[in-house]
Amino acid sequence: MLEDLKQIVWQTNMDLVKYGLVIFTWGNVSGIDRDKGLVAIKPSGLAYEDMAPEDICIVDMDGKLVEGKFRPSSDTGTHLEIYKAFENVGGVVHTHSEYATSWAQAQRDLKICGTTHGDSFYGDVPCTRAMTDAEINIGDYEENTGKVIAECFAQRKLNPEYMQAVLVANHGPFTWGKDAFEALHNSVILETVAKMAFVTHSLNPNTPMNNLLTEKHFMRKHGPNAYYGQSK
Repeated sequence: MLEDLKQIVWQTNMDLVKYGLVIFTWGNVSGIDRDKGLVAIKPSGLAYEDMAPEDICIVDMDGKLVEGKFRPSSDTGTHLEIYKAFENVGGVVHTHSEYATSWAQAQRDLKICGTTHGDSFYGDVPCTRAMTDAEINIGDYEENTGKVIAECFAQRKLNPEYMQAVLVANHGPFTWGKDAFEALHNSVILETVAKMAFVTHSLNPNTPMNNLLTEKHFMRKHGPNAYYGQSK
């Protein structure tokens, strides 16, 4: 079932290791087949070096295992809430990468400091509010994590196609995209700009970026009149 999607999700999970975004069994990638209403996701706690494409779990939108011999990732509920909240998302990545996670643990938005950030994220990468005791202890904690992400975007009126990343307070980063590969691409960039921002703030904590420059750099790559790259 969904062999092509399982192959993509497996490869993207392998690439988390390749790009140094995870250690041990930390992190997970998923991809969705919207027509079938099914999600492929990494098994829980399975070492990357031991994982094969056929080990990828298939779950429905309620988190029920449809196919697979392993339990799906413990973060499945969060992935599902992101898919439910943002209808154009096709893939989700979660890591505990060092710098992006540090910003999340500090409960700070990742402020845009320069054009490297602006080329991929339209403004500051948001950090969610801290979760309440009830959200942690009552109901499904992972599902509630996803709902807090959706709440953050709704309250701040953020476009999830222009801001394909979030920092969950005290937890870590989630990124997404049109598919798992784009979600991974965004995760690599997020970790890079998080490190750059840490160094930048260490040198000069007051580094506001011109709003026009932010607009220019994001829209030249992602806007309706984008001109970065080659014509398709």
